[in-house]
Order: sequence, then structure tokens, then C-alpha cells
Amino acid sequence: MRLRFWIGLVAVLLIAAGSVVAALIVHSHDNADFHRMQKDEATRAAHQAEAVAALSVGQLSSAAAFFQAEGSFNRHKFDVVARSLLRQGVLTSTGFVQRVPASERARFEHVHHLQIVERGPSGHLRKATSRPVYFPLAYVAAERGARRALGYDLGSDPERLPFLNHARDTGRPAATSVVQLVLGGSGLIVYRPVYRDRAPIATVAQRRAALLGFAAGSFRIGDLAASAVAALPGDDAVQLRVGHRAVTGPRGQLEDPANASIHIADRIWVLVVRDPDRPGISLPLALAVIGISLAALLGSLILVWSRNERMEELKRQASLDSLTGLKNRRRFEEELRAAMARGRRERTTGALLMLDLDYFKRVNDSHGHPAGDHLIEEIAGVLRRRTRESDVLARLGGDEFAVVLPRCTPAEARVAADAIANAIHDHQPVHEELEPVTASVGVAMFGDDPRISFESIVSEADTAMYAAKDGGRDGVRVFDPIAIRDEAPDTT
Repeated sequence: MRLRFWIGLVAVLLIAAGSVVAALIVHSHDNADFHRMQKDEATRAAHQAEAVAALSVGQLSSAAAFFQAEGSFNRHKFDVVARSLLRQGVLTSTGFVQRVPASERARFEHVHHLQIVERGPSGHLRKATSRPVYFPLAYVAAERGARRALGYDLGSDPERLPFLNHARDTGRPAATSVVQLVLGGSGLIVYRPVYRDRAPIATVAQRRAALLGFAAGSFRIGDLAASAVAALPGDDAVQLRVGHRAVTGPRGQLEDPANASIHIADRIWVLVVRDPDRPGISLPLALAVIGISLAALLGSLILVWSRNERMEELKRQASLDSLTGLKNRRRFEEELRAAMARGRRERTTGALLMLDLDYFKRVNDSHGHPAGDHLIEEIAGVLRRRTRESDVLARLGGDEFAVVLPRCTPAEARVAADAIANAIHDHQPVHEELEPVTASVGVAMFGDDPRISFESIVSEADTAMYAAKDGGRDGVRVFDPIAIRDEAPDTT
């Protein structure tokens, strides 16, 4: 019983632990799927924005090649190229920034009908101060057709000059950080250097000497973000970041987002996406609760079963003789009363056999009580082998036993009693130093006579047993009130 209890308890713990582990696995799997999906969304959106920007940067490079081949061009030629750039991609304006040495400033202003200006400390445009080289906007085309920035010297702007120099020296497109656009709004500008056609540009010095100007294109930050958002579900939170600074989208850090890089010219931006449809804990929690509940229910059932089994075991122990495992005197009384009641109800007869071992006291005196106890156990085994499963065997105490034979005729009772007496007589004790013992058996019949009580049938069987002892022992007597009325029992 104890082993089954512990096995059941281990099973309960395994069910509870298994449900928690299953809940954690499901939750982890859901999170992994969510993060993979969110990363795919960010990558897809970044590729979308990068593809749009790359198309515009590529077209800007084509325009720079055209400007380089032309050497010099008028507004009409510029407008043809510039308007085609604005109709595709996400460019909001495009321009040509001409390199003008100080010695050619007057000629430039005369040819283009422009005055080279710069932004002063107060923010107003003013005539540019004397410098060796100017980088004025010579031509501009924008979505809204603005013209007010023509002649503005980008070389005077500390936010733009480093990128102009970088593009000039590397010969590749250079993208600014987020700046205030000349034509309004915030965004970034890509400068593509334009060199004299067929001029050597293998070294930095050669590229500086051959520089004609820059093909420029501006991107509004909102337009770049919109091209990325177009590839995402509508409820995603999106940021466009440069380093640790968000230039568009919600401020601050998004919780557990996915990141993807966007390459625009020589600058890398980071698209940050957070999908709000995160997996909940309802399913894992339900698995854990169900598993723990089942474990608790099973544990309760095991405890109740264990308690009931323990109670049954205590009850069984309370009704059995501790030495032989036969029923004890209290249980014998219950079984005999039940057999007598059943006999009266069914109008059948039964028998009670009382038997006592002959000269058993000599065994204890000669060999000690442990040897006597072993012999008692062996006699109990003999009785089990010589009785039916429906018969009731009991040890009443010491060397005295009782056998209840339900549904038994007097002749059958006598045969059973003789068989028991002969089996005890023929039994050889396990311990060789012990001599065989015999038994005196008394038989009393009970049936449908309501006047026969429990006390009377026990007394009759006991009287018959003592009559067998008086008759020489190792024998059987059936209770006969006339034959043994005047006999006195032997108390040995």
C-alpha cells in the first residue's frame, strides 16, 4: 500500500510539473513565432524603403552622368532630367549644385541671373562672404515648384559642407544626417559628385580638381517612413532611427521591437518595428491551470484512497489474529452470528467445530513459547488446506481454534471434523525436535431453530470438544446432550 501511495504521489508531481513545462514550452514557442514574424515584418518594410530609396539614388547617379556628359546645360535640359526624378521614387526635390571658384563668381551670377547668398546668424539670406570656392544651388526642381533657394551657397552651411566634401573626395553618393531642407521640412539629402567628362579621378586631388558640382536629391523623413509602413500591418508602431535617436515615429524606446537596417547611399538607418499583437499567456496559463488542477484532483483521490485503504487495513488487522492471520475471537463471533442468521433465513443447517491441541502446554514448557508459536502457525496452515473458501477459520486464543461450516449437514460436518483431526495428527512439525501433536474436536449443529443462540451453540461445541478429550483425545465428538450430559471436561 505504501509503495502504491508513493507511486501515485510521484505521478501527481509529474503531472503538475509536466503541465507547467508544457505551458512554458507553448509560451516560448509562441514568443519565438511572434519574434520571427515581427523580424520578417521589419525586414520586409526595410527592404521596401531601401528599394524605393535605392531607385532614386540610382536615378540620381544617372542624372549625374548626364550632367557630366553635357558639361554645361540650360534650365530646360535640367528640368527634363529633374522632373523624371521627381515622378518616381520618394525624392521631394532635386537640384544641381555647381562648384564656383571665387574668380568665376561674377560670371556665374551673370550667366544664371543669380546672386550667391548664404544664411546669416539671424537666419536671413545675405550676400555670401568671400571664400575660395562656392557651392551654390544653380538649378532646383521640387514637387511644389519652389525657386526661392536658387543661389544659396551650401558651402557656407556647416551641416552640409562635410557631406559635400565627402562625396567630392570619394566619388560616391553621400547622404547627410537629418537636416532642415532648403525647400522646407526635415529630411536627408544625397549628393552625387559630377566631374568633368574624361578627367582623371583616380586620386582625391584629381577628383577635387575635376569636380564640376553635385547632383542633389532630398528625401523627406516622413516619405521614407511611409514607404516602410506601407509594407506593414496598420497597427504596428514604427520608428526610423539614426543611432539612438528616433527621427520619426513614437518617441523613446519601443518595448521588445524588431530592427532592420536601411542603406541609403553611404548611410545606414535603422527601422524599428513593434507589433502590438503579442501572444498572450491565456493558452499556456490554461494548460498550467488544467494540469495543476488535474494533479490536485488526482492527489486528493490518492489521499482519500490511501486513507480508505489504511482504514480497511486497520479494520482487517483488528479482526485478524496477529500470529496466524486467522480471524480473531471478535470476528469469529460476528461470522458465527451471521452464519446462524443466514441458516434460519434459508432453512439450512451449519456446524461449529471447536478444536484444542492435545498436550500443547508440554511444547511450550519443553521448547519455549517461540517453538509453540511456530507450531500454532503450522496448524493454522493445516486448517486452511482442509477447509473450504466459504468456511470461517478463527483462533480463539492459545491453542484453541474454531471452524464455522455454513450449509453443512451433520454427516458432512463429521467428515470435515475427522479430516481436520487426521490432518493435524499426520502433520510433521518443521522443527525436528518437536513431536507431532493431535487435536480434540467438538462439533455442534445449528439450523433454523430460533431457540438456538450464539452462546448455546458455542457452549455445545465446547462441551463436545471436552468430551473428545475425556474420551482419550485425538478424536471427534458431535454434541449429544443425552450421551455427554454427565461428563465433566478435562482442563488440560
